[in-house]
Amino acid sequence: MDLNCNWNRKYTTIAMYSFIVIASSILFFLVMSGLDNFTRVLAGYFSALYPFIYGFVIAYLVNFLLNFFKKQLGKIPSLKKIKESWFHILSLFLAYLVSSFFVYLFLAFIFPQLVASITGLVRNIPEYVRSTTEYIKYLSDDILLPSEVVDFINKRLDELAIFISNVAEDLVPIALSFLRNTALSLWNVFLGIIISIYMLAEKEQFISLAKKLNYSVFNVKNADKVLEILRRTQIIFSRFLGGKILDSLIIGLLAFIILTIVDMPYTLLVTFIITVTNIIPFFGPFIGAVPSVIIIFFESPIMAFWFLIIIFILQQLDGNVIGPKILGDSLGISSFWILFAILIGGKFFGFIGLIIGVPLFVLIYSIIKEIVEARLKAKGLPVETKDYLDK
Repeated sequence: MDLNCNWNRKYTTIAMYSFIVIASSILFFLVMSGLDNFTRVLAGYFSALYPFIYGFVIAYLVNFLLNFFKKQLGKIPSLKKIKESWFHILSLFLAYLVSSFFVYLFLAFIFPQLVASITGLVRNIPEYVRSTTEYIKYLSDDILLPSEVVDFINKRLDELAIFISNVAEDLVPIALSFLRNTALSLWNVFLGIIISIYMLAEKEQFISLAKKLNYSVFNVKNADKVLEILRRTQIIFSRFLGGKILDSLIIGLLAFIILTIVDMPYTLLVTFIITVTNIIPFFGPFIGAVPSVIIIFFESPIMAFWFLIIIFILQQLDGNVIGPKILGDSLGISSFWILFAILIGGKFFGFIGLIIGVPLFVLIYSIIKEIVEARLKAKGLPVETKDYLDK
């Protein structure tokens, strides 16, 4: 019996592609039908990478200080005689020493005050609701509103009081759950710190290894392009994130000084909210102002009004003076695309997406712009957008 088969290459290829499509469809159906279990299993495996993710983030942030100390120490003549490896270790030690000092200041002075402010706010919410309800009822009696309107307002206020009380009661379990998860994450953070030290200590070695792998996978032209995109990514993200962090710290310091002078309620808590949310482009001032106004309003409506004026002046100062001085024109995109990047980034990546959405979009935008302009040049067409207005 002849076992030799004359395989038709065309139909064999079609059969293989059909098998791959069918197998992929079955796999996709199995994954989607048990999506919860699949996500849970995937998250379990992904959790093993948490220390490395924390380590990378910590290393990226500390790297700003590392580069700063390298630049400043390099100006000292006596240190120029030190071996490069020892010079790197000295800069790394100073970078982590300063970072540890900042963490200590936060944990020793700011964090306890934040906890006390939040605890006092939660404890006082029922009293705030009661006093606000009585004040509105007093106004309704003084203005002599129709009884139907008064009944409607009272009913809504009672519902609001019940809702806020329930939220206040839920805040305690949420806070405890947050503390528990934070405690469980401390080990990963500790491992992340150790990993970040190794990353920065052997930074040049890791960079060289990545370049070696890059040139082994791609041809020289494409490998050079990959390195150029990575350098561009580093420049865009470092300029944007470093500039926004510095800008937010300056605005936070100014806010703390002004709010302390006017004796604003919950000064430290409000300043912390303003500083953190100001990192978010465009929407940051609004995101930070809304909860801050609500917190202050319960304590003093008049101070809440003054807070709005203060925060408006600060944001004008930030948007027209401080921000442009620090960031310059590093984004290179219009306000429309900034808004687009923030909305899309927030939708897919949450709060982190609100922060990294803009620099990520700037990177993608620059790559697409480069490709489009290269294709236009190859066709002998103009690359300036204004040249296409009348076409």
